Amino acid sequence: MNEIFARNVLYWGEEAQNKILSSHVCVFGLGGVGGFCAETLARSGAGELTLVDFDKVSKTNINRQIIAAHSTVGMLKTELFEKRLKDINPDIKLNLVSDFFVEDFDFSKVDYVADAIDTMRSKVNLLSTCVEKNIPVISSMGAGNRINPEKLYVSDISEIHDKKAPFVSQVIYQLKKRGIEKGITVVTSDEKPFVQEKITEVENITTQSGEEIQFNKIIPSSTPFVASTAGIMMASRIVRDIISYQ
Repeated sequence: MNEIFARNVLYWGEEAQNKILSSHVCVFGLGGVGGFCAETLARSGAGELTLVDFDKVSKTNINRQIIAAHSTVGMLKTELFEKRLKDINPDIKLNLVSDFFVEDFDFSKVDYVADAIDTMRSKVNLLSTCVEKNIPVISSMGAGNRINPEKLYVSDISEIHDKKAPFVSQVIYQLKKRGIEKGITVVTSDEKPFVQEKITEVENITTQSGEEIQFNKIIPSSTPFVASTAGIMMASRIVRDIISYQ
């Protein structure tokens, strides 16, 4: 174990590494953003991760998602990450939730939440819950429809530069209706979103409890560069907050 994280310790020291080892981070969404976030947290030495995603790998994931390949198409993302992260650190504790986020989710003993959800209702519900329960959270807002990772930055949701970007503006609007206008850290972008063609599809999800959820999903363009960088930035901020390093 000491050898695995020896290079980390050379930077932030044994005490900080032990804090990371004692941490429990919950990652919601294991796509382009969340997947890289989860893996970077594991490589940082996070002692416990809860991974939440109902989805299976599809061919359209291969261009940007770290566990997506032709050999993994059709497999549950949670189970793929279990195998991958255990190979990185056999001692990591993993809790797998192959389900859609629901409002009665058990947040007991969670130190930090990484929000990489790409559906509006679930994202807003998750962020609202974190604020209500006073759980530190960082949210991805602005990885789709972009190509330049250099335009990404981290800020409070109240300090986003371009609040008119469609997805961002909707999240801000829905949170404001619930009385939430600040106190959520986000990774977002100054790049103007772009897509060649607007495609919308209806997705039907059945949760493990049997609840039927239907929503209209706008299919974003996605490049290999931005989602991965956003996920790594999220993990970096989480670790730095855990060890109180700016």
